Amino acid sequence: MDGTRQRRRGNTRQRIQDVALELFAEQGYEKTSLREIAERLDVTKAALYYHFKTKEEILVGIFEDLSRPIEDLIEWGRRQPHSLETKQEIIRRYSEALAGAAPLFRFMQENQATIRELSIGEMFKTRMLGLRDILMDPDADLVDQVRCVSALFTMHAGMHVLQDVESDPEEKRKAVLEVAIDLITQAHRGSGGA
Repeated sequence: MDGTRQRRRGNTRQRIQDVALELFAEQGYEKTSLREIAERLDVTKAALYYHFKTKEEILVGIFEDLSRPIEDLIEWGRRQPHSLETKQEIIRRYSEALAGAAPLFRFMQENQATIRELSIGEMFKTRMLGLRDILMDPDADLVDQVRCVSALFTMHAGMHVLQDVESDPEEKRKAVLEVAIDLITQAHRGSGGA
């Protein structure tokens, strides 16, 4: 019985997050109320409060769930040799993680000012610095350090800037990935890596 109750609670929590992200994307974070989220779900505000007390709690929950693969990737990367193959694999896996979290990253891109004010802004920055530290050789020259950081930004920009470009989404993802891997490869070779 406990497992069933836990699954049902998990499903409700997931539904709340999905609907909230839809509303945040449609009308913006600031203009969305908990009441509107409850109405769209057809639940009472009290039922919503059982899972989340604030909009920020909902957003943090979404961010934690969708960015868990990125956390796992950072942990994996820290245990690997600092080789070109490791860096390329990190970029490939990051591309997949971004594709899986596309709605959240689109929301974050469109609501940057709000994100900076909320706790997830700092959480996101910490994750980006974690990835940067794995990809970038600290003794590399500045141009190669910029290439490493640019590989991450290329992946983020590729998700947003190419949204309205006529092309298959998977083809766009592969094109962005190819450019990011080129940048990492160039940076690694420039820093004297094998």
